[in-house]
Amino acid sequence: MKISIMTLLSFIFFSMPVFSQSTGNAQKDASTTISDLQSRWAIANYELKDKKQLTAFQQLVADAEMATSTQANEAGIWVWSGIIKSTFAGVKGGLGALKYAKAAKADLDQAISIDGKALQGSAYTSLGTLYYQVPGWPIGFGDDEKAETLLKKAMAINPDGIDSNYFYAQYLLGEKQYRKAEQHLVKAQNAKPRPKRPLADKGRQEEIAVLLAEAQKKMAL
Repeated sequence: MKISIMTLLSFIFFSMPVFSQSTGNAQKDASTTISDLQSRWAIANYELKDKKQLTAFQQLVADAEMATSTQANEAGIWVWSGIIKSTFAGVKGGLGALKYAKAAKADLDQAISIDGKALQGSAYTSLGTLYYQVPGWPIGFGDDEKAETLLKKAMAINPDGIDSNYFYAQYLLGEKQYRKAEQHLVKAQNAKPRPKRPLADKGRQEEIAVLLAEAQKKMAL
């Protein structure tokens, strides 16, 4: 069967632009969602306290879950859902914290299954941090060896990042590798500022300074 040139051109014209436009809109929507979650997380984590902080995180958890249900193929959104839940676990504390730590692990595993390199490997950083902060079996899923493996993967993807270096240093400090922890904290201090994330950078730099002083104190003993 012969196909006319006009029919063929019509097929190309009507099919290709629609695909590229919808893809572009999806990426734009995901970027907007991630930016919103990032900025609200920074406010909840660094500026709010007590009941206001808990309330803010409860709303963030709900909104992150809504985002992952409507944009399930976006690795970056799963990353931020995991970060929000893991941070909330630390804020909440007590027996209820483990529920959110497990939920964060599931989200971060999902992010890695879609694209482990999304957001410069942040899923590996956050998941590695969970593995060394959560108690081990039979209470939780904590595992120092898995933590180190994941944190090293994050470092391989983003060797000069503020978070990848900070959280790896935190792990190293717990392992009494004080000199190596100091080196990574200095790298974290010198990391380039992240566009549109001044509050998060300011809060992280304050945490880096505290951890660096602790590492140097340990080395002086």
